[in-house]
Amino acid sequence: MQTKIIERYFFFGLLLAVLVFTFFIFKPFWIVLVLGISLSIVLYPIYNWLGKKLPNWLSAFLAVLFLVIVICGPLLGIGAIVFHQSQDVYDSVVNSGNTGPFIDSIGNKINNILPEGITFDINEKVSGFISFLSSNIAKIFSTTLSTLFSFMLMLLSIFYFLKDGERWRKVIVSLSPLSDADDKKIITRLSRSINGIMKGYLFIALIQGLLMGIGLTIFGVPNPALWGVVAGIVSLIPSVGTTLVSVPSIIFLYATGHLVSSIGLLIWSVALVGMVDNLLSPLFIGKKINIPPFLILFSVLGGISLLGPVGILIGPLVVSLLLTLISIYRNEFKQSTIL
Repeated sequence: MQTKIIERYFFFGLLLAVLVFTFFIFKPFWIVLVLGISLSIVLYPIYNWLGKKLPNWLSAFLAVLFLVIVICGPLLGIGAIVFHQSQDVYDSVVNSGNTGPFIDSIGNKINNILPEGITFDINEKVSGFISFLSSNIAKIFSTTLSTLFSFMLMLLSIFYFLKDGERWRKVIVSLSPLSDADDKKIITRLSRSINGIMKGYLFIALIQGLLMGIGLTIFGVPNPALWGVVAGIVSLIPSVGTTLVSVPSIIFLYATGHLVSSIGLLIWSVALVGMVDNLLSPLFIGKKINIPPFLILFSVLGGISLLGPVGILIGPLVVSLLLTLISIYRNEFKQSTIL
């Protein structure tokens, strides 16, 4: 009996050590793996449809090819345009000697609108924003060997998650100490959340960024592709959204003497860009993400602060998992404790 206890403790100690060591081995690639799992869940309906007629490996390959051609191709093209425009913005503001009086004139007009006693230091805001752009935008859209390697690893992981994901899911369910019903509940909740985020929030952000870019082009705001992408990114932040781009753009047009264009952009931002979220969210998201907007706001902001851009996906997923575990505890474990 004593030998069996020693063997058990030794086994679990060895298992824990191997798990910790494995974690550090996979740590540099966990973002790639999370994105691979998320995109494989989104692509699963296409893989499942192709799998009815084709072998599993060929269905997975065609699903990955669909992702590369239909989604990644246009994004890479937009990324190249935005990278060049971000460089133009940086050069025009930092290297040009004509921007000082122009920025000062905008600051004076803004201060004339504000109540007495409140001042707005536009030079400080512009310098901070340009510093942010110069240190982040170029990093996001620069094509480096590291990002290309990570992209190839992500595509490879999507292929294997599609081809063998169902078998791996059954193994995880069989090894989990929870009941199969609870495991399936957790997996279903996370799958719905991933589909809601990827198909819902990201698609709506793409539409809002595209509409904002078109509006900025129509009403004459410089570098519309760059600010359209920025609008798409900030639209992922609930309760804030594209106003971080539309309001400064409207102020810019007004301050430069384009009153009609500023009014037109205001109408465009409210009537088209702003209404997209209200119209498309029930259609694409529905009840897939059953998280209060208050928690979504802080999960997105906290995820970005902790993990960077991938936190937009991870933050709501962690909160969704937490709510699922609370639901399981409330429905089962708490009842068993009372009994």
